[in-house]
Amino acid sequence: MQTPKVHIYTDGAARGNPGPGGYGIVMEWVGRPYQKEFSKGFKLTTNNRMELLAVIDALKKLKNHGTPVKVFTDSKYVADAVNKGWVFGWEKKNYVKRKNTDLWIEFMKQFRKHQVQFQWIKGHNDHPQNERCDALAVAASKRKDLPEDKGYKA
Repeated sequence: MQTPKVHIYTDGAARGNPGPGGYGIVMEWVGRPYQKEFSKGFKLTTNNRMELLAVIDALKKLKNHGTPVKVFTDSKYVADAVNKGWVFGWEKKNYVKRKNTDLWIEFMKQFRKHQVQFQWIKGHNDHPQNERCDALAVAASKRKDLPEDKGYKA
């Protein structure tokens, strides 16, 4: 795999889990002073859905297919699913008895468009980009008139 050209930092939050939730994304072009931030909130969702949706939406923002990218997440749910190969087994079994199937299917579409590596980082550990993503996610979860997370099933 090529050296990553883009670093993506993501975090998800849900107040209540399930409850109002949101995600935050910080994207950086490696070797250049280029950074973008994104966030979105939802009325009722879960932390795991927001962690995964953050990665999906960040990958969707990459304009060139095949981009070497490194995703930094504090979500063991997301990082381990990929790094330990679980999601590939879930996919072969059509995600039977899996939560968040809608998001995992979309994740795999986006994942396959790029050269993606995952690195788990400890949350709330003074990592500047992770702390920023957390702040963006929490703020997004507190916005007024939040849309529904159409894929969430209680």
